[in-house]
Amino acid sequence: MKVIGLTGSFGTGKTFVASLFKSKGAKVLDADAIAHECITKGTPVFKKIVRAFGKRVLRPRGEIDRKKLAKIVFGNKKALARLNSLVHPEVIQKLRARIRRCGPEDIVVIDAPLLIEAGAKELVDKLIVVTCPKKRQIERCVKKFRIKRQEVMKRIASQIPLKRKIKIADFVIDNGKTKNATKRQVEKLWKEIAWK
Repeated sequence: MKVIGLTGSFGTGKTFVASLFKSKGAKVLDADAIAHECITKGTPVFKKIVRAFGKRVLRPRGEIDRKKLAKIVFGNKKALARLNSLVHPEVIQKLRARIRRCGPEDIVVIDAPLLIEAGAKELVDKLIVVTCPKKRQIERCVKKFRIKRQEVMKRIASQIPLKRKIKIADFVIDNGKTKNATKRQVEKLWKEIAWK
């Protein structure tokens, strides 16, 4: 089994790159989806978040309103660190369990925007960082998440800068040009990973 970490920064296009690896036969584990599972109503992490941030982060039906929570933590280092300390250990535990369920011949790709920030780099054999120009990154986020430019900037600022992630990467995928250009890079990388 090979475990590949796929990370980048907010809006660099990791999900698209992960889908390309999936089409090649990789088993993709989506850390964001796992994090959303961890904070669903009634879970231990949900209860810890409500204790830490109060009922102001809840929707009328009692689920966590992720947009309200995001407004509180992005731009507030202490609040973000508190939230991450509640969510990240649970996500890592679930990732470990899912990796164990994969077969010895599998190539597992962990799609995790906060892979390095969460201290989960030790889970992977190789690290891929997805990049794109900052202008494109911001435009993508505004369009995809329907949030203001300032909100995007706060989220990008809360992550380790891309330049630093690139320094520790085993591979870099430039997702700033055409989809076909990205596909070609993934194709080349897949051959290298799958045949080693």
